[in-house]
Amino acid sequence: MNEKQSQVAAKVQFVTIDDNHAGQRIDNFLVTFLKGVPKSRVYRILRKGEVRVNKKRIKPVYRLNDGDIVRIPPIRMEEEKELPNAKLEKVASLEQHIIYEDKYLIVMNKPSGIAVHGGSGLKFGLIEGLRALRPDAKSLELVHRLDRDTSGCILIAKRRSTLRSLHEQLREKTVEKNYLALVKGQWSKEDKAVNAPLLKNTLASGERIVRVNPEGKESYTKFKIVQRFEDCTLVQASPVTGRTHQIRVHTLHAGHPIAGDDKYGDKAFDKAMKGHGLNRLFLHSASVRFFHPNEETTMFFEAPFDDALKNTIAGLRKT
Repeated sequence: MNEKQSQVAAKVQFVTIDDNHAGQRIDNFLVTFLKGVPKSRVYRILRKGEVRVNKKRIKPVYRLNDGDIVRIPPIRMEEEKELPNAKLEKVASLEQHIIYEDKYLIVMNKPSGIAVHGGSGLKFGLIEGLRALRPDAKSLELVHRLDRDTSGCILIAKRRSTLRSLHEQLREKTVEKNYLALVKGQWSKEDKAVNAPLLKNTLASGERIVRVNPEGKESYTKFKIVQRFEDCTLVQASPVTGRTHQIRVHTLHAGHPIAGDDKYGDKAFDKAMKGHGLNRLFLHSASVRFFHPNEETTMFFEAPFDDALKNTIAGLRKT
């Protein structure tokens, strides 16, 4: 933290809430505003009454209103991580993956191999790259996530009000997301859905593993056969719930692991698919449908396959 930041952090701050943050819970607002401050510290200053709204004590569940004045006590904040240079080839290339953009949101065809955010040894991810490309969009946030190796449609909100609306649509399960996955073997036309609870575990190494477990969270995915090949099937997967690794674990549970899945896949199947030029996870967020909260209309977007997936399908069709 430099000297200027230390001085700012050492003073009481008064923040006037605008429409961008109206409706947000005070605890969530503070976690974002006080970047780098542990959540336990945030809840402690709330509990002790050091945070005031319009000169009154409030609870963590208080929802902010337009025009509220929030008093934030002196508190040390971590220096914000520097964003990547927008001229870096990997950052600049994100521009060509934007499917749609307006002043409220961005729809991207995320490339495989890029994480949605930095951390765990990664200098930056998709959101940091977009913030570097759109420095004037101060409230750029991911609406949902995709695994690092999964490609396809992903939504990014430019305004807090847009983010709130899209999150509400996700909670109410009105956002329609369809994925395409190449799975091992012949998927039965009778298997139209997998309803299996998922439990997330973290290994000693820090790796996250998800398993079907009766003690897990309810998880439901619809499936539809798109095309059959000799030893595999291209299926459409439509998750009703949004659990970590849901489609990958549900296909495995059904006896049909996804091609190129180094965590839940089948090594022999993966080796065979490499013979068709596949060197990545064959899971792609092919389309998304949602209600645009600002334009007040239903939006539908499709993301085309990258060359690796297109070439794999073309090769399978020839066999």
